[in-house]
Amino acid sequence: MMILVGNVAASAQCAMCKATLENNISNGHIGIAAGINFGILYLFVAPYLFIIILAYFWYRTSRKNAERSIDSNWAG
Repeated sequence: MMILVGNVAASAQCAMCKATLENNISNGHIGIAAGINFGILYLFVAPYLFIIILAYFWYRTSRKNAERSIDSNWAG
């Protein structure tokens, strides 16, 4: 996980995006390049974040059901 966090400034882009952004940077439009890089990183992280949230809710529900099962066995 630390490898992913440490390489945020990797600037991963396809060849077409890279050429367009280099042209924009040479013309003085740096904000466009930063926005594209942020968008790429957002699209990279979003599915993993969704899976982590889904796993958390599954774990929480599973834990509550296990506690209910233990409580019902105690009462009976």
